[in-house]
Amino acid sequence: MKTKITTLIALLFCCFSFANNITVSNISLENLNEPDWVQVEFDLSWENSWRLSAGPSNWDAAWVFIKYRANNGEWNHVQLALTDFVAPTGSTIDITADGVGAFIYRDSDGSGDINLQNIRLRWNYALNGVNPNDVLDIQVFAIEMVYVPEGPFYVGGTIGDEVGKFYEHPTTTTSFHITSENAIAVGAVNGNLYYASSGDFLGPIPTSFPKGYNDFYVMKYEVSESQWVGFFNALTETQKANRDITGATGKNSDSEINANTVSWLDGTSSATTLAPDRSIAYTTSGDMLAYLDWSGLRPMTELEYEKACRGPIIPKPGEFAWGNANITTNAYTTVNNGEANELITNPDQATGNAAYSITLGTFGPVRNGIFAASAINKNREETGGSYYGIMELSGNVYERCITIGNLRGRQFTGNHGDGIITETGDSNVTNWPLFSSGEGFSYRGGGWINAANFLRVSDRFDAASNISGSSSRIGIRAARTAE
Repeated sequence: MKTKITTLIALLFCCFSFANNITVSNISLENLNEPDWVQVEFDLSWENSWRLSAGPSNWDAAWVFIKYRANNGEWNHVQLALTDFVAPTGSTIDITADGVGAFIYRDSDGSGDINLQNIRLRWNYALNGVNPNDVLDIQVFAIEMVYVPEGPFYVGGTIGDEVGKFYEHPTTTTSFHITSENAIAVGAVNGNLYYASSGDFLGPIPTSFPKGYNDFYVMKYEVSESQWVGFFNALTETQKANRDITGATGKNSDSEINANTVSWLDGTSSATTLAPDRSIAYTTSGDMLAYLDWSGLRPMTELEYEKACRGPIIPKPGEFAWGNANITTNAYTTVNNGEANELITNPDQATGNAAYSITLGTFGPVRNGIFAASAINKNREETGGSYYGIMELSGNVYERCITIGNLRGRQFTGNHGDGIITETGDSNVTNWPLFSSGEGFSYRGGGWINAANFLRVSDRFDAASNISGSSSRIGIRAARTAE
């Protein structure tokens, strides 16, 4: 559906319904101030929302950003104004300083489903070269995120045998305490951060490198197939050709391979998925960085990964993201495969549930949030949730993080995407990993095909590996520094 801006009606909405059914609906353009700006109005809802002032002292949020195209041209990113937004009762809206997007979340303690109506974000459309006679298409995207608060935390250093774990030199069983965003000395000197493998053992880790002490947001779930398809279908044909995960650099098929159902048939303009809630795989480093740049987000660092898993708690030997070393060794049976209600019929009780080689065999990634939905007792252990309520940080698909184990990784400064990628479909953010080779990335948390030891929070077996291609065990999860 298309219209002119003067009719004050929005045209399209993008509804990502995954895991907790985040939904954008009833989009319209309101309060036109011709020829300069207009407010984009929409409703937003999702399930199992929360805000806590004790314990983790955090909340979940929706990261919202908007795309438009004029006169059936290319999709472009909406630059949001920092003022004149409308937050419904019970909500807070934080527009980022760069205007790329907004975090929307509860304004007080509570939990359960949240339904926010008549949200308004101001778009200074004249700055984008749009005029009131243009015929527009609008898409509003929403991604569930979790706020990780500022504060000190520990990395590595347990009596476990995790490969390449961090520790405070000289004792490998002493956890390293991160107490600020100041530069961290690395090396075989007493008191320094050090590790036994998976890196060049050099430093320092610069002040500008996000260490996890400052507050940040991270995606509650891994990027789903529907999220990937929504991104892919907003690209130009040239960009699509370079970001096609069904091609030779991806799974090289339009059929379902290792549970990946994304299809982009030759000669068609839109990709499709038969399992919209399932974690995306078969993406290259270039694919991930393009998605993050286009979404206005950034990669998380491997230090942030450890904080996102365990919070401020001192590390335990061999622990997984749910806070202990207990993990099921039973093979799962799944039902409703590919559907929003895909479930495990035999989850384990009183131990950790995760998607890895023993539990899944040769199946492939499962849908986001499947353990929270399937668990008999809704605790961290059985749902696989982290200290802050982030899901599947152990297992399902590997988390691509920024490594401290090589120079390219340490050059990362936490720059965010601006919503715009190159004409060929690549990210263009400075100090990010190399999209061609993957240099600068760390792979943490293990995947569905890995053994249990790879899933441990402190395990760094692939923490400095260069993996330029795609894999059925590597996914995407994004972060963004809080403001």
